[in-house]
Amino acid sequence: MSEIQVKKPDKKELEEKNVFSWPIWEKEVSTFDWHYDERETCYILEGKVRVEPKDGKPVEFGPGDFVTFPKGMDCVWKVTKPVRKHYNFG
Repeated sequence: MSEIQVKKPDKKELEEKNVFSWPIWEKEVSTFDWHYDERETCYILEGKVRVEPKDGKPVEFGPGDFVTFPKGMDCVWKVTKPVRKHYNFG
């Protein structure tokens, strides 16, 4: 299974992907299990998160990060500062 990918895109790249038209998801400080039925890409607007894959190394990300989660991944989300993100599945 592939790893979580985190990068810092520039504004041009975000506009090319039309990120700012994607839906927004928000979550309070919390810890929860998650399974990805399909690939998700997201752009973090606010907050701080640590994601711990069942088969992989933990990844932390926050504002300005563009994150890709692989299809089929099981993980634990630990939201340490309330998160707000644009997201896209598929």
